[in-house]
Amino acid sequence: MMSKVPKVEKREKQIAWIVSLVLAAAILITAFLRLWGLPIFDEYVVLALVIALFPSAVLDYIDYRWRRSIDEHLPDLYRAIVQSEKTGMTLTQAVEEASKRRYGPLTSELKRMVAHMSWGKSFEDALQSFGDRVNTSLTKRSIPLVIEASHSGGHVEKVFEPTGKFVQSTLLAEKERQAQTRPYVAIVYVAFFVFLFTVIMLFTTFFVQMSELAALNTSVMSTDEARRLFFHMSTAQALFGGLVAGKMGEGTMSAGLKHSVILLVCGYIALKLLI
Repeated sequence: MMSKVPKVEKREKQIAWIVSLVLAAAILITAFLRLWGLPIFDEYVVLALVIALFPSAVLDYIDYRWRRSIDEHLPDLYRAIVQSEKTGMTLTQAVEEASKRRYGPLTSELKRMVAHMSWGKSFEDALQSFGDRVNTSLTKRSIPLVIEASHSGGHVEKVFEPTGKFVQSTLLAEKERQAQTRPYVAIVYVAFFVFLFTVIMLFTTFFVQMSELAALNTSVMSTDEARRLFFHMSTAQALFGGLVAGKMGEGTMSAGLKHSVILLVCGYIALKLLI
């Protein structure tokens, strides 16, 4: 079944960043002018962070799934082209035949490539345009090999089979790397929730008794001050811990935006309802 994961253009990401940052800035400015010094000001800061990060986190995740689906279907595409050429088809006919099959989001890009060739574009130029549009890590590695083989006058069909094996081995290595780093991503979540549990236990036991001393001794931190301090600490840990989780799990800081949003929301709900 063809994947329905849409392609996210770079311009759409930029627009999402601009709109979300403008909204977040408007919330921060409004809160600063009207709520500065009040405990609720911190809640508006968290709200602004979530609004600033959430749209870009969603678009980044959708784009990651689209690119992942493209790369995962590349070995099948190269294998189909080799099989078609073995039956006597030309390279152009093999690509056109492959575009009739279902390779997820790769199919629509193949149809555009076939359309470009039908308009008179050479195979090399159409393939280069295909690589520029898709622009995934594996297409940037494999497509230049095919184009170089075509320019050198060699048998292009002989390049697809080893290239497909190379892409397949790279995908397997990437899956193995993600499996190895997944426990480290889990550690970020576990550490954050352990921190929340510790804070909640402190407030339900220790700080309840300390509030009586704070009323007698002004040098002792009050319950409200401690609550606000831990709220700041949980926000910072959620934001930067999520970015670290994305870097370890998927190799980019932007992939950690979704983790940051999840941790920010969980931390806010836990501290708001249980303290």
